[in-house]
Amino acid sequence: MDRNRPDQPNSANLPQNASALAASAATQAADAKHAASSMPKALADLLLVAFSAAVVFVVAAWLELYEAFSRWISPFERYQADEVPFALLILGAGLSWYAFRRWREARAELAMRVAAEARVGELLSHNRELAQQLIALQESERRALARELHDELGQSCNAIRVEAAYIQRCRADDHAGMIAAATRVATVAESLYEMVRGMLRRLRPANLDELGLVAALQELCEAWEERSGIACVFHPDGALDDLGDAADITLYRVAQEALSNVMRHARAANVRIALAAMADGRVQLTVQDDGIGMDVDAAHRGLGLLGAAERVAALGGQFDIDSRPGAGTRLTVRLANIPRLAAETAPGDNLHRP
Repeated sequence: MDRNRPDQPNSANLPQNASALAASAATQAADAKHAASSMPKALADLLLVAFSAAVVFVVAAWLELYEAFSRWISPFERYQADEVPFALLILGAGLSWYAFRRWREARAELAMRVAAEARVGELLSHNRELAQQLIALQESERRALARELHDELGQSCNAIRVEAAYIQRCRADDHAGMIAAATRVATVAESLYEMVRGMLRRLRPANLDELGLVAALQELCEAWEERSGIACVFHPDGALDDLGDAADITLYRVAQEALSNVMRHARAANVRIALAAMADGRVQLTVQDDGIGMDVDAAHRGLGLLGAAERVAALGGQFDIDSRPGAGTRLTVRLANIPRLAAETAPGDNLHRP
């Protein structure tokens, strides 16, 4: 007899088949128990009402309640007491309609609460994801700064130390060698200063503190145009000098992130940045390009835009992106004209820079 015939079960598969059968049986038993326990309560209530009506009918027929009621109300005919049952019938129907309406409202409110709880869960999950991404971004920036400090600052300090050692070993009459070494030290020190200044600009835009928001955005636009080769125009309008540090850094970083996205994704030829003080006291920042655009509903927002939206939301503002494929992109931020705050109250300053 062939032991590998298909109709002969393999002994090695018996434990697996038994486990599968046991799991299937347990699942079927659980489904049956759930189906039995989830019998519609409405059907049970309907059966109870029908049974009660039948009992009342039998009792009324046996006791002839209608005839007795007619004899009881006959002396009050002149008061139209015999019409009371019809009025009570209408009252019962009206109460039933009222209860049905309240039941529908309760179901709608319950559905809204369930949807709100689901939305809250989604927001919490989104916030956790954003927090994790921001932490990862902070660590990435710290690694980049540490690498730059090690590579650039370390090499510059080492070059200065070498030149200082050369000067120490020069002969007293070797003025030309000492002057050349001192010149090299000055060059390295200048390079070191520029590197530190660039790092400081990455951490905090100096122009924002020294010149104000309008001048800082103008300098940002000009520097970005020089690096990217894309025409960038800045249009300020209104009183924009006393918005507060929190609003200043938020608007600056949002514009910075928007320009960074234009350089990476938009393929634009022109960018227009407008900052205006509106009549209702709000401040509006608009960054518009003539690039390829995107489908806003289908597009996935990167960490930079998510961080920008979080900055604006932290100040109670509005963050909107309007774009269509082939029609460019328009980013709009609206902030209330909040009072000046201390620098430490501004949201975290850790977005990508262009």
